Amino acid sequence: MHPEVQSSNPVVRALVEGTAPRPACLAAARGLLPLPHHDLLEVLIAFADSPDNEVAGFARESLGTQDDQLLAGTLRSDAVGPNVLEFFARREDISNEAIEAIVANAATPIHALAQAAIATRNPHLLELLSMNQQLLIQTPTLIDAILANPNRSSDAERRASETKKEFFEKERGQQQIANELRAQGKEAAAEFVEQAQFESDEDAIFIAAMIEVSDNENDDAWLGLEYIEELYEETAEQRQAIFEKIVGEFSYEESDIGAERISVINRIMKMGMKDRVRLASKGDREARNILIRDPNRIVATAVVNNPRITEQEVEKIASMRSLPEEVFRGIASSRQWSRNYVIAHNLAKNPRTPIANVLNILTRLQLRDLAALGKNKNVSDAVRRQALRLAQMRAGR
Repeated sequence: MHPEVQSSNPVVRALVEGTAPRPACLAAARGLLPLPHHDLLEVLIAFADSPDNEVAGFARESLGTQDDQLLAGTLRSDAVGPNVLEFFARREDISNEAIEAIVANAATPIHALAQAAIATRNPHLLELLSMNQQLLIQTPTLIDAILANPNRSSDAERRASETKKEFFEKERGQQQIANELRAQGKEAAAEFVEQAQFESDEDAIFIAAMIEVSDNENDDAWLGLEYIEELYEETAEQRQAIFEKIVGEFSYEESDIGAERISVINRIMKMGMKDRVRLASKGDREARNILIRDPNRIVATAVVNNPRITEQEVEKIASMRSLPEEVFRGIASSRQWSRNYVIAHNLAKNPRTPIANVLNILTRLQLRDLAALGKNKNVSDAVRRQALRLAQMRAGR
């Protein structure tokens, strides 16, 4: 089985996959083939494990006699592949300059650095890793590897210990958690954690994982004064009642709601109304699926104004019968959703949709759906009569 070829060079592919003539393979193994250095290194690494002992021997010799400056320059470049970086990360016979290039290259696989930190006898590698705090935050196993390696310097040990204490051991405040999330590239989650209030750090981290919409994606123009005036803090009893309502709805819809879903709902319901509104407008599909059932009309309306909500989700919401009328009015008034026939049909059948919106929708329904709606006893008399009248007109009666 041939190793995966990462270079786009067809010559490299032919050499590694064994379709190149043997003289070309021997020339490459000796380092004599005129290839870009990063491509040549990929070939040599593949050849080092070749079943052809002569090719493998030459390749290993070539890898062991690389010019330090040339190797460091190649390992620093954007063109070099992760497999080459990983190979040299495991080597003990390369220069400190080459080690610095490997640590600095964003393409170096994290697991390769972690393995190197465990096995290396070179304190300079551990020193470099300990100075990259963002890398340590993203990969806590690196901290443990540095601290467990007897070849670490006192400075490397101090930096790794301080990072571990600062980010993973002490009681962290929300700003600290937000900083960690930002260091991991999770800007939207960091924004949310900075603005919200949580009962514990664990809840903050858990909820942050559900955030997928950043501030600049979110348009809260819908949140007018009449809504803002309704933002208030509920009592513990009110939140418990909302929790029980949502759990009850899931239990009715699903045969087994599961302890994990109940735990998620419980964590969300620990949040105040303002934070639930933020989560509804910025959260992922699971957050939206839970918060659309919140009896507060602001929270539920925020869900349908979430920029990541899908047509499939809105189709399902349009048929739900326990939501505030404002939710259905907003969907019916939306140009984006009103063009979807399934959504419009579900709204028309839903007795919770305001009659004025339904009457506007009826003119766009197909004849068979109008006829069915004219016989549907779950909708209001006005809707039923209008549907029947339109159906008869369409049928020419």
